[in-house]
Amino acid sequence: MMQFRALRFLTVLVFELAVTLSFAQSKPRARDLGVPFDGTPGTNNAITDVKGVEVGHTTLISGSGKLKVGEGPVRTGVTAVVPRGKDSTDAVFGAWFTLNGNGEMTGTTWLEDSGFLDGPIMITNTHSVGVVRDAVIAWKVKRGETDMEGYWWSLPVVAETWDGFLNDINGFHVKPEHVFHALDSAHGGPVEEGNVGGGTGMICNEFKGGIGTASRLLDAKAGGYTVGVLVQCNYGRRAELRIAGVPVGKEIPEHPAYGEDVGSIIIVVATDAPLIPTQLKRIARRASLGLGRDGSYSGDGSGDIFVAFSTANPGAASPKGVHDLKMLPNDSLDPLFLATVQATEEAVVNAMIAAETMTGIDGHTAIALPHDRLREVLKKYNRLAK
Repeated sequence: MMQFRALRFLTVLVFELAVTLSFAQSKPRARDLGVPFDGTPGTNNAITDVKGVEVGHTTLISGSGKLKVGEGPVRTGVTAVVPRGKDSTDAVFGAWFTLNGNGEMTGTTWLEDSGFLDGPIMITNTHSVGVVRDAVIAWKVKRGETDMEGYWWSLPVVAETWDGFLNDINGFHVKPEHVFHALDSAHGGPVEEGNVGGGTGMICNEFKGGIGTASRLLDAKAGGYTVGVLVQCNYGRRAELRIAGVPVGKEIPEHPAYGEDVGSIIIVVATDAPLIPTQLKRIARRASLGLGRDGSYSGDGSGDIFVAFSTANPGAASPKGVHDLKMLPNDSLDPLFLATVQATEEAVVNAMIAAETMTGIDGHTAIALPHDRLREVLKKYNRLAK
């Protein structure tokens, strides 16, 4: 029986990886549909445009019909963002910010005090934070990894949003092997979006939500740096949704899910610009302005929690010696602030464009943002780019 379960798990993961990689290459994104955005995106228009950053997912979809706790239907998963890639043990400078605290991100107490992010950033559903946190530690131990001082010690950063409208969230379907797979399969290049990983069962502005990403390249005058953003979006009221400044939510009011803002969003911001933790805290705050462009007002029931890191200054966490660090002057941060706002705005829209209609527990359905209707609305307001 155990061999059968292991074989079935492996088969599902291989199929999932092939499908999600195919989706990353073939699914239209917001720009493909003519949504106009400011700024210049990187090669993949993804957080992985920041050199070294890798992203991996495990997607769990099974069952249908009436909720049976512990049996399904299952619409969930886990996503890993690895700052220097899964084969590096070199910590990065980091910081976090909470716009509204009705959510969870573990590991932030030490992140705040030390200024270092040591290991991956994991995103999952609300009731799987514990198992994901423990599994990250187990994954590091299995690989023989210690911290830079040689200790078996870790305070993983794990964040969540609630997928209980579609998923058997109290069935605890995310297991350690799913976390291992997300980490082991993390890669650079195009990033799978929509109904994948931790975003599988999520809802955004009462359309189907999930994982989205975008990036911005600064011009040479601003240093030529890259800013990348990845979101797990599960927030927002339909009526407030704005895309490219257009009140899309009011123009497409059909089939709302909740009628109120009861979700959350996790935002990860990466850059290769040489920034220290106090500056990264300022970067993380700017993600709020990108959300505002999309119509968010950060409702009381929403957990809007952001983390930012820089891949510059390798070796800064070494426990010995005096380190010579590089940092930009504060007066040079404006282009990075703007890039963060722009990439956050686009990442959320990319998540909704990639997501597909999903039916979960008890027949609950979250419809996908209809591409044809979106183009019609943008054209109506003279905002269609092509």
